[in-house]
Amino acid sequence: MGLVSRSVVGALVLVPASLSFFAPRREGVLSRSSVGRRVRSAVVASGASAHASGEAGSSGKKILVLGGDGFCGWPTALHLSNAGHDVTIVDNMSRRKIDVELGCDSLTPISHPEARLSAWHELTGKTIDFANIDVAEDYDRLAALIDSSRPDAIVHFAEQRAAPYSQKSEREKRYTVDNNVRGTHNVLTAIVEADACAHLVHLGTMGVYGYGTSGGEIPEGYIDVTLPGGRTSKILHPAYPGSVYHTTKCLDALLFQFYNKNDALRVTDLHQGIVWGTNTPLTAMDDRLLNRFDYDGDYGTVLNRFLMQAALGVPLTVYGTGGQTRAFIHISDTCKCIELAIDNPPETGAPVEIFNQVAETRRVRDIADIISKSTGVPARFLPNPRQEAAENELDVSNRKFRNLGFEPTLLDDALFDEVQLVARKYKDRCIPTKILPASFWNRKRALECKESDPAAPLQVPAPPQDQQQQPAAPAVA
Repeated sequence: MGLVSRSVVGALVLVPASLSFFAPRREGVLSRSSVGRRVRSAVVASGASAHASGEAGSSGKKILVLGGDGFCGWPTALHLSNAGHDVTIVDNMSRRKIDVELGCDSLTPISHPEARLSAWHELTGKTIDFANIDVAEDYDRLAALIDSSRPDAIVHFAEQRAAPYSQKSEREKRYTVDNNVRGTHNVLTAIVEADACAHLVHLGTMGVYGYGTSGGEIPEGYIDVTLPGGRTSKILHPAYPGSVYHTTKCLDALLFQFYNKNDALRVTDLHQGIVWGTNTPLTAMDDRLLNRFDYDGDYGTVLNRFLMQAALGVPLTVYGTGGQTRAFIHISDTCKCIELAIDNPPETGAPVEIFNQVAETRRVRDIADIISKSTGVPARFLPNPRQEAAENELDVSNRKFRNLGFEPTLLDDALFDEVQLVARKYKDRCIPTKILPASFWNRKRALECKESDPAAPLQVPAPPQDQQQQPAAPAVA
């Protein structure tokens, strides 16, 4: 991709990773094993071969990855680049700024974007461009990029992604709404005004459905209903958000419906489960490509947090009874599903496409029990900082991705080991006090947590007999 510029206020200047914006290539700086070289050669060769063959998923599309410096965005950008696509990352490093605000860095030492992309070019010969743009605030620069680059697809990760952080105080609540909703609307408006015909792929959340007992399988986005008078219709599944963050994803969904109806925008909304894991084969190629690993009470996802605690010998902190059933997906599968969505865009004029991007569902206390038995580290039950049902069922359909050939990665001890190895390697970077919850859904929850004895386990009432042990529940295929 060449230089991009536009004669507007705050004009964008986009510089390829291979030019002087990035540090010079470092020849022979790192000593790497022959095994590592073979892995990298195989990865690069597979991407080059697929690109040359012209198969689906490797047609060299031009793709913008908004939020491409983040936990899901970074490995996805590498995955798409390796598949032969022309990738540009758009990010304002807001997540790194929140690290400073919270006083808690990623457990893994993540490199600056310049070093990351320079390393990627050095190792693979592939270039990923980078544009430092705040999607919510820098509309003119975002519009200039979309108008000039004419992307085939835009992958939208550029939102504040943590439910606990969104409940921290009025400041974080307002920031989450302002950033997420305004950012999504800016992207939609820019696509329309540029007449870009870009396919928008948005990373949503299973939390839009809510986590009350559903009473049946959750379909993929839409539900058939019978209206008064016997009329039938297909509508969006009722929204039941459990945090300010989840509410912004529901608002995103309504914006997608409007711009799809009004301007025939092609949109795919991915309702993703909780992501676990740390690295993909690509981010593991070199320490400069490492993905971030959040373990704190605001950004650390439950499974990653448990595995990190086990690696450090710290009791697993289970909230409430641990009876919350959640959907999970490995970080590698996130990348694969994004590519599948890009390769299978809806036709112009078709409704918003919605996929449930999940692998399986598990109850939180059952996951804690599995990890406790395999590591010998006990679980400790704490008062729940969240306003949610103590126990819930969750049956989810993921037929659409299955029909496209998706074979999900299920929870596996070997993959648990990979995360724990990362945690052990960087355990000196951990601040143990940051593991505990620091955000509370309301005053009542905050008071209950404050009054509890942090040194004593919570006396958890026994769950109903039929809910004491929930077997692995792969999403419905």
